[in-house]
Amino acid sequence: MSLFPTVARLASRAGICPGNHQSAGKQLSGKTRKGNVYARGAPTQAAWAATRTKNTYLSSQFRRLTTGLGKKHALVATGHGMLIIGYQLLSNRASYQEPGGEYFDRRNAQHYQSKLVHKLEALGLKVTLRPVTT
Repeated sequence: MSLFPTVARLASRAGICPGNHQSAGKQLSGKTRKGNVYARGAPTQAAWAATRTKNTYLSSQFRRLTTGLGKKHALVATGHGMLIIGYQLLSNRASYQEPGGEYFDRRNAQHYQSKLVHKLEALGLKVTLRPVTT
């Protein structure tokens, strides 16, 4: 991993990092670079497989990103995340600890709770929240 000093350099070389074309303070294009065909294809292929798994961090990340970006853009973003994870694991000589499919829900529990309440209220139900006592 000494060939790439940072994960950003690796992602840029692979052509899987988001573009950042600006002019006069305006964001013009977020298109990714061409990069290395093989280094770009491997994370994207692996991302397709990861999105098909159940209750994993990467599949929930893909589903979360798909709503705003579309499937293909979310796939490239998931591949970019996998490349970052792989770089960190190899450079730190660590093992992968799966955060789980509920990671994003746990990370921002208050937002997730209010989102569910709004969905129920949209269905015409009145919701009162009380903490569970064991």
